[in-house]
Amino acid sequence: MPIWNMSFTPPEVIEAPVLTRLPDEFRKPRRTDWTDANKGGHIIDSFLEGPAFDREGNLYVVDIPYGRIFRISPQLQWTQVAEYGGWPNGIAIHKDGGVWIADYRQGILRMDPKTLAIETVLGHRNSESFKGINDLTFDGEGNLWFTDQGQSGLHDPTGRVYRLRANGQLDCVVHGVPSPNGLVVDDARKALFVAATRANAVWRGPIQTSGSVTKMAAFQTFFGTSGPDGLALDVEGRLCMAHGSLAGTFVMNARGEVTHFLRSSAGSMVTNVAYRPATAQLVITESESGSVLQATLPAAGLALYSHT
Repeated sequence: MPIWNMSFTPPEVIEAPVLTRLPDEFRKPRRTDWTDANKGGHIIDSFLEGPAFDREGNLYVVDIPYGRIFRISPQLQWTQVAEYGGWPNGIAIHKDGGVWIADYRQGILRMDPKTLAIETVLGHRNSESFKGINDLTFDGEGNLWFTDQGQSGLHDPTGRVYRLRANGQLDCVVHGVPSPNGLVVDDARKALFVAATRANAVWRGPIQTSGSVTKMAAFQTFFGTSGPDGLALDVEGRLCMAHGSLAGTFVMNARGEVTHFLRSSAGSMVTNVAYRPATAQLVITESESGSVLQATLPAAGLALYSHT
């Protein structure tokens, strides 16, 4: 049995029921290059990821293989707001309301929430294409952090983490990561957490006053056929981590000890998490069933740049 914490007790289990699911009208199974590469050619009707709330309480999610973005109203009504020729993998909302998209094929994009027009913010670095961008987050100063995952893993630990500063400067802050995925910066902007999916671990690195990240270390390690995916922090320093093959979300305290496990009531492919702003309610995307789950945790989520 894994040692989850130094009290040698199992994590508290919290059931995460289905809040809403992708309506049948949007489920149109077909074959794409993404399913060929990532799902062994199996035909699926969706793959939900990237939950993010705007200031009006709408929840945005992406559907990677079909290039779709959905907006879910507070009344749980689904609207398809975009369908384009990319693979949107994650979403972060800017303070100005802009919907920023981590697109595996096209880089960092921005969607205007009113016109729904999509523009490219960052398509390459020094004329070199990215490996395949996976997730993104804003810190409290409006700097955008994102992971460049591609097909990296233990066999090819070449994934990278970038920071696009608010002034437009692009920094490669971490390299040599086996499959960097979800990421989050703490409230004091002193630490960066990265989900290293194929290493089946969450990494943590101190952020120096210069802005560089050093001494990356394994904050907590896991197991399974997949690994850590989306991350979120609460106001008391707890880290929530969606795990892609263990049917739930793990909650860790500031020491890395696992204190809670949010068990999926749907499928086992839990991909990402987001706190409902100013609440202790965590929403969770479960991609196998095309569902959004919800559970209540001990503390509210960390205030987002979009809501400050």
